[in-house]
Amino acid sequence: MIDITEQNFQTEVIEASLTIPVLIDFWAPWCGPCKAIGPVLEKLEQDYAGAFKLVKINSDDEQHLAAAFGIRSIPTCILMMDGKPVDGFMGALPEGKLREFLDKHLPSPEELAAAAEADEAQDLLAEGDTDAALDKLAEALAANPGNDDTRFDYIKLLIGAQRFEEAESALAPKLTDIPVVLRFAALAQWLDALKFAATDPRGAWSAEQFDAKIAENKRDFDTRYAKSLVLMAFGEWTAAMDELLEIVLRDKKWSDEAARKTIVAILELLTPPKPKAGADAGTKTAGGIEIAGKASPKEDPQAELVSRYRRKLSMMLN
Repeated sequence: MIDITEQNFQTEVIEASLTIPVLIDFWAPWCGPCKAIGPVLEKLEQDYAGAFKLVKINSDDEQHLAAAFGIRSIPTCILMMDGKPVDGFMGALPEGKLREFLDKHLPSPEELAAAAEADEAQDLLAEGDTDAALDKLAEALAANPGNDDTRFDYIKLLIGAQRFEEAESALAPKLTDIPVVLRFAALAQWLDALKFAATDPRGAWSAEQFDAKIAENKRDFDTRYAKSLVLMAFGEWTAAMDELLEIVLRDKKWSDEAARKTIVAILELLTPPKPKAGADAGTKTAGGIEIAGKASPKEDPQAELVSRYRRKLSMMLN
């Protein structure tokens, strides 16, 4: 439990909540119910063993903070996550109700363990140890099968490592969802492109062979599409999208809009992971507290590429 003032609010609440949920207890020395709930909250912080961080704000001493959150009655507790308030309650709730409140927002021990495994996998991948990273992701997925982020990363890495049968097995449960989540549909299309390049005779064609065939008939969409799949298989993403855009330009509806759907899949695969909110992200909490920050960083090249091709596709469809 930490006492919060305006001086340490930014670091101990806003920045801390980017990595761990922070529960703020607004209290005052004269408040009887505050004295009742305080020890219970401290006990729960210990019981939950690091799943959340408890901080206390004396609403008499820190009136600006209390006003910024719109505090009108104490005790009031506010749960902060990713730099913003997500829920709260007023009054001295009994321990059972407090646990219900926390359990609604906090990850389970299994989810925390799985997240730790996934973080280790990313570190191993950065070190170039793909096999160890896959093992870690498999462990994380086994611990928390419902974590779609882990499943996506695991399947994508399996495909990149050409472990197609394992990728298909891990992907299969998500392809039965209605509707199928776009990013998993994108993985399925990438996998299909790799299998096409490995089994279809055109998978061994050179670029010159494809271009000569297309030159005979600009509307030979089957050959254009085959070329785009081979380009996908070799990681030539922009060249694949350029070929697909040629199909969209000439016939948007060809083969049940296969070209458009494949471009969308490629863009989904190329989209960089959403950055975690950081201390430099200038914004305000729902209670009106200004979070100091710098201007947004310049868009990275990968994100710029995705944005550019999204605009190209949109222009051709409209």
